[in-house]
Amino acid sequence: MANGLTVLVKPDRRAPTAVHMLWLRVGAMDEVDGTSGVAHVLEHMLFKGTKTMKPGEFSRQVASLGGRENAFTGKDYTGYYQQIPAGRLEDVMRLEADRFAHNQWSDDEFKKELEVVKEERRLRTEDSPRALMGETLLATTFVASPYRRPIVGWMSDLDAMTPDDARTFYKRWYVPANAAVVVAGDVDMAQVKLWAEKYYGVVPAGPISARKPRLEPLQTGVRRVDFKAPAEQAYVSMAFKVPSLQTVDAAKSTADDRDALALTVLSAVLDGYSGARLERALTQGDQRVADSAGAYNGLWGRGPQLFMLYGVPAAGKTAAGVEAALRAEVARIAKEGVTEAELNRVKTQWVASEVYKLDSVFNQARELGGYWVQGLPPDAGAQLMLRLRDVTAQQVQAVAATYFGDDQLTVAVLQPQPLDKTRKPRQPLLGARH
Repeated sequence: MANGLTVLVKPDRRAPTAVHMLWLRVGAMDEVDGTSGVAHVLEHMLFKGTKTMKPGEFSRQVASLGGRENAFTGKDYTGYYQQIPAGRLEDVMRLEADRFAHNQWSDDEFKKELEVVKEERRLRTEDSPRALMGETLLATTFVASPYRRPIVGWMSDLDAMTPDDARTFYKRWYVPANAAVVVAGDVDMAQVKLWAEKYYGVVPAGPISARKPRLEPLQTGVRRVDFKAPAEQAYVSMAFKVPSLQTVDAAKSTADDRDALALTVLSAVLDGYSGARLERALTQGDQRVADSAGAYNGLWGRGPQLFMLYGVPAAGKTAAGVEAALRAEVARIAKEGVTEAELNRVKTQWVASEVYKLDSVFNQARELGGYWVQGLPPDAGAQLMLRLRDVTAQQVQAVAATYFGDDQLTVAVLQPQPLDKTRKPRQPLLGARH
């Protein structure tokens, strides 16, 4: 559009429903020290009114249209969505465009909602030993990257946050050139574009703030975190720094792109299906060392990515034993490689999961928005599947031998402390956005 807004439409006429999303290419990674959590707080405030709408009125109107709505904040993005009968699409486009352009609220409303966010942090992070350890792991793994800060924010930053912190963030990042409208479902593409021009096209254009690179310095040695918290079991989490995928275009791919794809296949060989390597080697048989074990590769993102290995020691076994066993399985692949049967199994599962995923109109819309945030084309999913299917056993073996040394590694170990038997569980949040 003329004001810089991107509009993505994907018709799917199998049911008379539609999903409307507004994506912003701004998330926790765009915050600065001292205001961590402001992207997420602002997401909450988008529900608190406009020049013509009272706090909570947006949600009430969507419900009256027979729809449901919510929002989400990540490190790379913020998103808002409504699932509605297809005949009500114009109504939610009008509502969303209004709050995108005219969000406003009182200081008192901000202070009340900030307490909701603080309680969300207490419930979902501070009451969870693994979540707390995960925060510490990322803060230790990354030195310069903004990925070191939690999405929900540090509590001290939330305590110090002001209404103007959120207003400034809104004015800086909520501009058409930094946003995309995504619509999927039983819709007419030409009609959607007309409505987008009518409601979003009148929003004034604005500049996108320059983003500094904030590149992560080279790590030179393993980093370790011993994390003590009340818990019943120990837990081991290992983060290896790895390359991220920058393009799905095979003609433009680099060695790092190819390695990122091979690492994703490696994670699936280790933990991509029932009875995969980590499950068989660590959790089964008389010599089992873990109750559970897993692997995950962060394929892409606006910031640096990690390959994760994790596990819970079995009774009588140690966290050190689980750590050694996890690394041994990767080392075995580096030495012996993987079988074609393993590769074919994970690739077949991926293809099937892509087909099943597209049965959901919501997933179709979310996928389009996610690709846009990363600067990828709308058909990135299909291109990704083709690239993954081309990954060879030799490539998987090569990345297993390259990226799992101490200089890429940060290890966090949860050391269980006695539980407080008198402590009452925190009650679920009322009215929380997620």
